[in-house]
Amino acid sequence: STHTRIRRDRATNSGRSQEISRLIGRSLRAAVDLKALGERQVYVDCDVLQADGGTRTAAITGGFVALALAMKYLKDQNIIKEWPLSHYVAAISAGIKEGEAILDLNYDEDSSIHTDMNFVMNNRKEFIEIQGTAEKTSFSREELGQMLDLAEKACKELMKEQQKVLGDFFNLEI
Repeated sequence: STHTRIRRDRATNSGRSQEISRLIGRSLRAAVDLKALGERQVYVDCDVLQADGGTRTAAITGGFVALALAMKYLKDQNIIKEWPLSHYVAAISAGIKEGEAILDLNYDEDSSIHTDMNFVMNNRKEFIEIQGTAEKTSFSREELGQMLDLAEKACKELMKEQQKVLGDFFNLEI
């Protein structure tokens, strides 16, 4: 999805959609024990209906909830024997605007930002993926540290929200 809505059938063939799809897949696969899942393929279909920036990170964070619910269904139906998820996955965007680190960029911020980054983390405070670009000017190690700190706190909060949705069946320490 973008600021101006793209028809879904047209978007699925674009390079942008393919790149986003691969990012989501890599991020969610990082939480899955593929041996426990067995010879199954899981499709997580993400539509961001109201885009205002952060569509990739929203798709990862929401997609994880959908994945966990699907795994619960498979386990409840005895289709899989072992629980295949090892941790939560959440993602957030961050950037540097006028020398200040900001979080969860909206469309206007994303299109005018100096530095644009996406952070994907698990509940063990480990990074699954970091994507970053200096859009207008380079960024310093200190600024990267500020964005990392903001992203870690935000992902922890997102995982707490995921935990509320998932309830007791997938209740790991966050």
